[in-house]
Amino acid sequence: MNDQPTASVKVEIPRPKRGEGQWELGYREPLNKNEQSKKDDNPLNVRGRILGIYSKKGFDSIDPADLRGRFRWMGLYTQRAPGFDGGKTAQLEEEELDDRYFMLRVRADGKVLNADALRTLGGISTEFGRNTADITDRNNIQYHWIEIENVPTIFERVEAVGLTTLEACGDSPRGFLGSPVAGIAKDEIIDGSSALEEIKRRYIGNPEYSNLPRKFKTALTGHPSHDVAPEINDVSFVGNVHPEHGPGFDVWVGGGLSTNPHLATKLGVWVPIEQVPDVWEGVVSIFRDYGYRRLRSRARLKFLVADWGRDKFLEVLEKKYLGVDLARLESPETPQHQGDHIGVHEAKDGRFYIGATPVVGRIDGTTLTGLGDLVEKHGADGVRLTAYQKLVVIGVDGDKTDALVEDLEKIGLTAKPSNWRRRTMACTGIEFCKLAIVETKQRSIDLITELEKRFPELDSPISINVNGCPNACARTQVADIGLKGQLVLDENGNQVSGYQVHLGGGLALGANFGRKLRAHKVTSDGLDDYVTKLVTNYLAGRESGESFQSWVQRADEDLLR
Repeated sequence: MNDQPTASVKVEIPRPKRGEGQWELGYREPLNKNEQSKKDDNPLNVRGRILGIYSKKGFDSIDPADLRGRFRWMGLYTQRAPGFDGGKTAQLEEEELDDRYFMLRVRADGKVLNADALRTLGGISTEFGRNTADITDRNNIQYHWIEIENVPTIFERVEAVGLTTLEACGDSPRGFLGSPVAGIAKDEIIDGSSALEEIKRRYIGNPEYSNLPRKFKTALTGHPSHDVAPEINDVSFVGNVHPEHGPGFDVWVGGGLSTNPHLATKLGVWVPIEQVPDVWEGVVSIFRDYGYRRLRSRARLKFLVADWGRDKFLEVLEKKYLGVDLARLESPETPQHQGDHIGVHEAKDGRFYIGATPVVGRIDGTTLTGLGDLVEKHGADGVRLTAYQKLVVIGVDGDKTDALVEDLEKIGLTAKPSNWRRRTMACTGIEFCKLAIVETKQRSIDLITELEKRFPELDSPISINVNGCPNACARTQVADIGLKGQLVLDENGNQVSGYQVHLGGGLALGANFGRKLRAHKVTSDGLDDYVTKLVTNYLAGRESGESFQSWVQRADEDLLR
């Protein structure tokens, strides 16, 4: 904000019973190794060392504080070394699990990826990443097997097509979730693309906001289907119409999952699009100044919002950081389901957009390159990524939709997916992630294949989210069937890969966290049969028009086991 009010504004700030490492309350001394590392050197400075030293001298030259900390601000994270099973995840130190290769995230931030950008992303995968690539549920493209020597070339290529890896990881403003149909959907309330672009221009890579207590997640949508999972982001801007001032945004704060899930608090305000970047800065500044830095487990905005409450948070935002009062407006109507935009849809300009899905976000460089070629072949504007590991091709002429749908199928993307392919997500899992305990991607692919055989014509949507650990990167708690990876005992008492089950979670109108059954675990080998029995019980016991979520909430526990 250019005209931030002076510190003379008096606002009573709640003080916790013990010091939580809140900067603005005088707790400036680092209270853990992560805070010490950020104090020792601004993580943004690591880019220079990557370009000038590490990429030239190789992996062994990397300072451990950079390798396991500051590299994340450049989108780099060491991947899991092969040969360590899930039982070793919590037993070994991080450096023992480090491979000499990296995961690398490229932020999309709601941007339209044109043919050149898609082919560039594909080429990076095939040339430097062993043809790996995933679409994440945060609008990122994620690679594996990246070597430090190739990072400068990758940075150069990514930036040449208007993308970046900057602050894709780390205690920073992570990649933004933007509506994939911004500016094109017939029923859109407001196109927020310009606000996201301005936030990125002002604040990403800005040292004032590169040392946050922990990650900070942003979502923005002007679409009435709330297609960016706004309930589970640190800050979300959600389209709403003021009776006098017209379209703008409500602000939701403090959402997040992991081991202590919280749904976002709706502030019930109206913000015009030109004011969105200032409000974003105000919220992230509150987090920076008052966030709990003492314990990493409490260093998310959701804990501060829960302690302060809506009214105090809004008072501090307005009086201390904005210097103006925001217009009040009842929060927007909640949709029945959040939109994923799969299929063929007419846009407001008479052209079309086509939502297509890989399987649990897993694609590869060959697919990305092929997608770029199809965008060019059919004269489309480009592709946006979704909050559900999917993609939307936008700007397609009406006489080319059928041919494009057919061509997408040929490269492994479908605009006509089964329920199981459309509504199953999975995190990276033990294949590459140092935090994971079990396999996720391939296990989910196998599960989808089996469920498509057993329930080929499901008439009611059921979502499945598969996570390799408790951190909920794949949103375990807000799926109809959420599977949290852990080691379990099989019928013979052997420790094997399995999942804790969460049932009946959801977002939108049914927003709540899934029901956990006491002491209920499922082995990986038994997963297909368990889900089959669960779905069979639902189909047999549901009332007319009853959703899976509603059935779970009333079903006898024996039917859910």
